[in-house]
Amino acid sequence: MRQDLLALAAIVGGVLALAQNAPPAAYDLLIRGARVIDGTGNPWRHADVAVAKGKIAAVGNLRGASARRVIEAPGRYLVPGFIDMHSHSDLTLLVDGNAESKIRQGVTTEVLGESTSGGPAYKTAREALERRAGQLGLKADWTTLGEYFQRLTRQGVAVNVASYVGLGSVRGSVLGLAERHPTPGETEEMKSLVTQAMRDGAMGLSDSLIEFPDRYATTGEILELARVAAAHGGIYATHMRSERRHLLTAIDEAIEIGSSAGLPVEIFHFKVSGRPNWGQMPAAIRKVEGARARGLDITANIYPYTASTDPLEVLLPPWAREGGTPAVLARLRDPALKAKIQAEMAQAPSGGDDLFRDYQAVMISRVRGEKNQAVVGKRVTEIARERGLDPKDAIFQLILEEESDIGIVNFVINDDEMRQALRQPWMSVGSDGSALAARGILAEGKPHPRSYGTFPRVLKVHVRDEGLLPLEEAIRKMTSAPARRLGIKDRGEIREGMWADLVVLDLNTLDDRADFDLPQQYPTGIDCVAVNGEVVLERGSHTGRRPGRVLYGPGFSRPR
Repeated sequence: MRQDLLALAAIVGGVLALAQNAPPAAYDLLIRGARVIDGTGNPWRHADVAVAKGKIAAVGNLRGASARRVIEAPGRYLVPGFIDMHSHSDLTLLVDGNAESKIRQGVTTEVLGESTSGGPAYKTAREALERRAGQLGLKADWTTLGEYFQRLTRQGVAVNVASYVGLGSVRGSVLGLAERHPTPGETEEMKSLVTQAMRDGAMGLSDSLIEFPDRYATTGEILELARVAAAHGGIYATHMRSERRHLLTAIDEAIEIGSSAGLPVEIFHFKVSGRPNWGQMPAAIRKVEGARARGLDITANIYPYTASTDPLEVLLPPWAREGGTPAVLARLRDPALKAKIQAEMAQAPSGGDDLFRDYQAVMISRVRGEKNQAVVGKRVTEIARERGLDPKDAIFQLILEEESDIGIVNFVINDDEMRQALRQPWMSVGSDGSALAARGILAEGKPHPRSYGTFPRVLKVHVRDEGLLPLEEAIRKMTSAPARRLGIKDRGEIREGMWADLVVLDLNTLDDRADFDLPQQYPTGIDCVAVNGEVVLERGSHTGRRPGRVLYGPGFSRPR
């Protein structure tokens, strides 16, 4: 008996010794048996992918490899993490760094800063930042883009983050909301702010030329600032002056800025807006391709929906929206000015490129207070009928009651034209949405479903169901194409040495689910998401990890 016990002890001791002396797992993460799409447009292939220290360490047949964590993915596709080329998550990521509605789509990088960026924030830009932050329960304790990045890093975030420096933030920090040309001294001050932001890590200069105060900027003024971005290796990204009657002229302006300033151009949410303007998409595509043929590096992004989103006050004539919210409300309270606004809205557009008349196409998506929660999800025409008002008067009433803090979804895009644009090889994907959640303050209202479903929708509808795009090409538009556009050389592909931003998906069960009636629905079919090698989404559940990083632009100068 004693000999048996001694023998057993020897065996156990030997096993323990072997365990103690066994080599550690070779990798941190191993995804086995997937159909790997590398992001470049190449056909998928069966392969295993191993991750060590946040980066892809090996791709191929890794049958004998070991790892601390193994994910079996037979029958699934393994693709690079999606890069959202147009996101408005600047503040929502500070409310909830889990970035639920984006991570669950497979988005691993958010590109922020259209017109309004994390910094600079002085004067009017400061007031606007504090107002927007306060509405979300945040304290805006930063001023520069670099300080915004620091705040984001301190709190932690599940996705990687890149940002432009916004013209609206720059102009608002120097000129406020003034409708005038800057003086030479003010121009130099704005150029200095762009320089600082580029050194803070901005990817380039962005604008939204239909919004205030950006719309006051001339082409020459934008050129001055774009040259600064170009000097630091940045790009120019634009929400053009018009997406309606004057779309082609607006494209010409973007081309002129890129050509004269000597930097690449990215057009936000490429579309033709408004039924009377439909039919321009082929000419718009030809104009971009003509510029590319002449040597300008110009590309664009798109979202796969037939509606845009705006504040309700965008339905007013441009002059009525000048000066910010207090000025808008004062005009609507002035009987003479209100009558003038109403008369202009009743006229057919004649150079009034921004006037809307199809109020049946406008749905209220968000209101500020409790009084009008019942109108959320309703069309303006329905609200007008319920209140016994003309639609224009219903609009005025809602703006006054909500102090202009009211959002809309606007059904103004032609589905076939959207498909024409999506097929272009120079088109990437951008949601124009925000990182939201299905609960809490980020679940309020009826937001555009693009915040929850953009990327799965492209893959489900336009790849799997319609065959509009090959799967590998759609993945390229979401991964390596935007990475190359931004100059990010170590993401967007599955190959050794790249950062391990990875998505495991089941194309058969992929479903975007979010719609305009019930937008706060997460997609299905996204099984696993890793950011910088750490698993953030597993079996459809968020792990709570926040391994995201700030991705700094080419002019970044690390603070000493």
